[in-house]
Amino acid sequence: MRRRKAEKREPAPDPKYNSKLVANFINNLMRHGKKNVAENIVYCAFEILEQKTQETNALKVFNKAMENARPKLEVKARRVGGATYQVPIEVPIARGNALAMRWIRDFARKKKGKPMQNKLADEFLAAYKGEGAAVKKRDDTHKMADANKAFSHLRW
Repeated sequence: MRRRKAEKREPAPDPKYNSKLVANFINNLMRHGKKNVAENIVYCAFEILEQKTQETNALKVFNKAMENARPKLEVKARRVGGATYQVPIEVPIARGNALAMRWIRDFARKKKGKPMQNKLADEFLAAYKGEGAAVKKRDDTHKMADANKAFSHLRW
């Protein structure tokens, strides 16, 4: 077994908005090490958000969208005897952010016919308003946890 747990490394805050969450999202969006491309997509999406919402600061919209898409509960499979139970557990903030980012990114990528920055801006806007695919996914996750509340005593 490992003697010490590996330390979590925080990414440096992004240069434009000075936010670690935005830097994390850029890293999450990046493909094949092309960080410049990912940065341009996110910053263009933020400009589109500012135009669509009349909000002077797109960072507020982004943070609210992330908060709305972040799950509070999820289910994990736990084997007890021969049966596998879906046990509801609370989601730590870091994992919640990671899930919200992944969902927003994936649902934006699934849309067809628009440039990525437009799709991303649409997804952020939908999550900001409390609707859209990422928020629906969060609600489904919460419903699953609620349905399996009976097995919460199996938490470890």
